[in-house]
Parts: sequence; C-alpha cells; structure tokens
Amino acid sequence: MHDLVIRGGTIVDGSGAPAFRGDIAIDGERITAVGTISASGRREIDASGLHVTPGFVDIHTHYDGQATWDAEMAPSSWHGVTTVVMGNCGVGFAPARPDRHQWLIGLMEGVEDIPGTALAEGMRWNWESFPEYLDALAELPRTVDVGTHVPHGAVRAYVMGERGANNEAPTADDIAAMSAIVEDGLRAGALGFSTSRTVLHKSIDGVLVPGTTATREELIGIGRAMGRVGHGVFEMASDLKREWNEFSWMGDLSRETGLPVTYAMLQSIAKEMSWQEQMAATEAQNAQGAHIVAQIALRGTGILMAWQGTVHPFKFRESWVAIEGLPWAKQLAHLNDPAFKARLLAEPSIIPESDIQAVLMVVAHGFGLQYAMPEGFDYEPGRDLAIETLARAAGVSPAEYAYDMLTANDGTGFIYLPLLNYADGNLDFVAGLLEHPDTVISLSDGGAHCGTICDAASPTFLLQHWVRDRVRGRVSIENAIRRQCRDTALLYGLEDRGLLAPGHLADINLIDMGTLKLGKPWLAFDLPAGGKRLLQTADGYVATIKRGAVTFEHGVPTGAVPGQLIRGPQQAPEAALTIAAE
Repeated sequence: MHDLVIRGGTIVDGSGAPAFRGDIAIDGERITAVGTISASGRREIDASGLHVTPGFVDIHTHYDGQATWDAEMAPSSWHGVTTVVMGNCGVGFAPARPDRHQWLIGLMEGVEDIPGTALAEGMRWNWESFPEYLDALAELPRTVDVGTHVPHGAVRAYVMGERGANNEAPTADDIAAMSAIVEDGLRAGALGFSTSRTVLHKSIDGVLVPGTTATREELIGIGRAMGRVGHGVFEMASDLKREWNEFSWMGDLSRETGLPVTYAMLQSIAKEMSWQEQMAATEAQNAQGAHIVAQIALRGTGILMAWQGTVHPFKFRESWVAIEGLPWAKQLAHLNDPAFKARLLAEPSIIPESDIQAVLMVVAHGFGLQYAMPEGFDYEPGRDLAIETLARAAGVSPAEYAYDMLTANDGTGFIYLPLLNYADGNLDFVAGLLEHPDTVISLSDGGAHCGTICDAASPTFLLQHWVRDRVRGRVSIENAIRRQCRDTALLYGLEDRGLLAPGHLADINLIDMGTLKLGKPWLAFDLPAGGKRLLQTADGYVATIKRGAVTFEHGVPTGAVPGQLIRGPQQAPEAALTIAAE
C-alpha cells in the first residue's frame, strides 16, 4: 500500500514529453511509481479531468526576511510554487554585523520595496555569518523549500564597512576576504552569489547598492569562490552599460569555473543594449564554451498604481503631498471631495531630479502607456485599454479619468503601467524567448515590490495566458511546464525536483485548466507592523503537494509545512524505482 496515489490525471511530467493519462504513487516524500498503479493508497486523489504537474520552481524571489517568520510563504505558495530561490540582486540579510541591521533593512526596502518596519519587527537577527543565517532559515518549517544566494551588498559592507557601502574600490585583500565569505556560504549550502549593477537599485536613502560599480577584478575574484567549491550560480541584475563589457567577464568567469552566470534580460527602450543584442552576446559567449543564461519575465514588468500603493500618477502634485501622511480614511475623504479633486487636477507634477526622472515622468504623465484593469485583465492589454484612449472616448482628460479609476470602489482601484518588456505594446518577443535554449523563466520577484507589483503569480499567468488563452500565439503545456519546473531546477543543480518520475521529490500540482484564473489583486496590510503588500490569488489549483504532503486544497492551506532549507545542489535519484506499470 502506498501513502498517496493520484489517479487518472493528465500527467505533464516536466520533461517536455507529450502529456499522458496515468497514476502517480507517493511514499514518504518521494514519487515511487508513475504509470498504472494497481496497489491502493492510504489516501487517494481522483485527478480525472485535471492536469498533474511538478511543483513550480521559482528562482528569482526576495523572501529573505519573510522566510524567517512566515511558514505559508504567500503569495508564491498560492500559485503552485513548491521551491523558491531568494537572495537575488545582491541584497539580503547575511552576513550582518550587529550595527548593520538597520542599514541592511534600508537596502532591501529601497531596492525591493519591502516595508522596513515589517522587516524590523519580523526578523529576530539570530545570526551574523551567512552559515548562521542558513541555520536560522532551517529552524522554520514552511509550505515550500527555500534556497538562497550570498548577496554582494551584505558581503561588501561586512568586509569593507562604509567603504563598501559607498561603492569605493576594494583592495586585493578586500576581494580575497569577500571571496572567502562567499566560499564559506557556498560550503554551508548557499546555491550561488548575487549582485546588482543597475542604478534603479538604491537604498531607502537613495544610495546605490554596494557593488553597482564593481570592477571586473572584483566580480571575477568573488566569483572564483564558486569554482573552488564546485557549485553555484552567479546571478546579476545590470544596466548592461557598454563600457562595462559585461558579457566578456561573465563569459570568462563561467569558462574558468565551469558554472553558470545568469542575468536579468529585459526589453527596455532605456537600456543601452536591446534585448536582441543581449541575446546575441549571450549566444556568442556560449558558443565559446561559457554557460550564460538570460532570465526572462513572462509579462510586462509593470507597476500596479494605487492610492495606497507606492506610486500613482498624482504622487508629485502638491495637494497629494499635503495629505500623504494622513491616515487612509482621511485621505479617502479628501479624494472624494470635488473641490480637492479639482485643485489636484489643476496642479502640475513637481518631479524631483534623479537618474530615474524619465521613469517618474511616465508615472506622472504617461497615460498612453497606462492601462485600465477590468475584470479578467490578462496583462497583455491593447490600446483600447489605455487611459488616454478611454479618456478620449469619455470626453475627459486622461488625468481625470485616471483619478476616477483609482478612487473607484472606495479608493481601491488600480492602473497598470508596464515599464519594461512592453515596448512594442505586446508580448510577441517573449514567445520566441520561451523556446530559446539560453533563457530561463524568472524575475517573478516573489515577496518583493510589495506596493507596486505582484508577479509572484507568474506561474499561473504562464498557464492561463501563454498556454490557454493568448490570441496572438500560445505555447504547449508540455513546454511551459518543463520551463517553469525542470529547467529552473536544473540551473541551480536541483536535480531531485521539477520532474514527475520515480525517486524524485513528490512536489506536485493538480490543476483544473478549465477554471484556472488569476484573481483580482488587492493591497493587504498583514505584514508585521501592519506593513502592506500586493496579493493575488488564483482559482484552479485543486491541490498542491510538497514532499508528499498536501499543503493546499482548492487554494486553502491545510496546515502541512513540509518545506525545508535547501543546502547546495541536490543529486538526482540514483536509479528509477518503477516507471512503468506495477
């Protein structure tokens, strides 16, 4: 008798092979048979009419603080994710000297828009070194497995103090010390090292993330720790400035260590290198023996703008600034006052000077690039949903139309602004990248950008939009599942998951593709200290199973928390146990 048998589902096993109807047997935390299972199970689940897939592996998240206090790991866990990798973009909370706690919180708050008050109240800081941080993570069971990178910002500040925090050049001894810390972290179980090289990433005080201007010598010197240990992924967010010649050092580091280097690949009119140039440079380096992987997003990297969110089109107008610090009830009273509305709409936006001023201009005035979010919004909107178009049809100014949209439903309205990955007004270019061997699905930013985005729902969007509903061309469910499960797992050496095969972890989703649907996003104030975050649920997940335990049924947590800390690469099962029928 098996512990659990899933019967009669359409199995999409993660390998990319055609889906087939069959059963899956689970004993303990592993799959023990796939095919036609004659033996009964202590519990059986009828999967007739459902798709049975591996649990999703999300390799770009920022749950570094949340993972120390939260067992549920929402919203990623609500969308079939059973494994997350965090510590991306060079920000995290270890190593951490006792006098650097608030500074590290400010760094994360500025870069990833996670409320600092929530982090300050939620974290216990029962660690200093990176290995101690891993030990702290291991103490808390969760609905998902967690793995993490060693973050450049924390390492630089730990070794160099204010010099590191201020992006001063390191000495050879500094580089050696940073590399040693990364090596210790990798040997303790980190899955890689991360850094940030974009001016968009700043602390809450407006200071560039440590490492933004790091030289080739620093980056390769630190990255060599991976080669000494024999595993790890070097992850980077970058503006890809031409003078930095990023692909040259990425290729050299990958060839020297034999390990992957991965970077955020986004379509942007502001980036020096177009996405086509980025992919061409990636292909050229890989043709010379490197292993560089471009991380791609499945939809526009956008901002959900709301009165209570981080930004909205009126953030820089005098009347809003005057009420910004008031309690929400008083703000809403002002917003519903016709005199206040008229006064605010008549005011100009006073946009502060900064190196992201162009972005802020789009936030304040780019109504042709901002979209309404009706029921069933699919995140690939056409011009008919642009605020500018809707306002023209309504006979009002775009600003007034936007104001009314945000104020609807007691001030809980949203406007969608895709800043990146939407320069063409569609997602056609992503279709080709989904098939490209040098790309990996990523950039969900789960746990981050709490007041601006909720792309932790990306796995659901992949199936709903790209597999089932998209009019402009879809992808097969077999390829979609392989890319979100097996390919993401293998990049980080997690060979024990992402595949429905005997011996592999029983991380499984049972999905009703007919009813699969993203819910409407909302702002919750449920983080420690009442911190806000955007959340989005989904219909259609009949069950999610983690390490053989059912963690969610019809979107409701069961209370099971079998998730563990991942320490280093995970080997594939030595041999298949039973693939065919019993």
